[in-house]
Amino acid sequence: MSRSTAPSRVLRRTGFATTLAAASVLLTAVPALAHVEVESEGAQALAQNVKVSFDAESESTTAGITELRVVLPQGIAPGDVKLAEGPKDWQLTANPDGYTVKGPAIAPGKNAQYAITVRQLPDAAELAFKTLQTYSDKRVDRWIELGANSESPAPVLKLKPAAPGAKPAASSTPSGSPTASAPVTATASPRTTPADASAKADKDDDGGLSAGAWTGIGVGAVVLVGAAVYFVRRRSSQQ
Repeated sequence: MSRSTAPSRVLRRTGFATTLAAASVLLTAVPALAHVEVESEGAQALAQNVKVSFDAESESTTAGITELRVVLPQGIAPGDVKLAEGPKDWQLTANPDGYTVKGPAIAPGKNAQYAITVRQLPDAAELAFKTLQTYSDKRVDRWIELGANSESPAPVLKLKPAAPGAKPAASSTPSGSPTASAPVTATASPRTTPADASAKADKDDDGGLSAGAWTGIGVGAVVLVGAAVYFVRRRSSQQ
């Protein structure tokens, strides 16, 4: 092997390693492409009249968000939630397991931001607000999964421990009325709706894979092609 050949091989190996490292970063970042964020300054267990804000990120440049359907976490009844602020002309409607905020389509590419007032937060460490996000073209993003590595994570609000002496207030929901007190499993979807059907159709059309999954497959293909070129050049240089 000549001295001039050795540096070129080192450079090729370095470039290949760099490509692999960049691809690894992209693959691990895929699940965080978009999501719904939730925050509250009064996020404390058993706190009353708490304002909770949501920011639903837009993934479309051609269709605007028209609706957000939320399954309330255990301990919050639909009747204990009111719309504090939101996009112009949007309204909140209570559902048996949560609520829906909707109205005229927001401009394509713009996030849907709104806030609710909760009569009292439950005595818990964190609260998951599973959300179905609908666009004007009937596309549905399902932010309902739990867990740190979820591809479609539900927005989760972490709560501080309850203040000393804080107690649960009596629910404002009349006896016998449906509430969101029943626990929702990590893989369960909200009640079947036209939005659910649309979401299933979207997954069937693309083979059941999400946009994040297709992005990961694309990056993996690029890495494989790069590896093939590297080994072909290496073998040629040795002949």
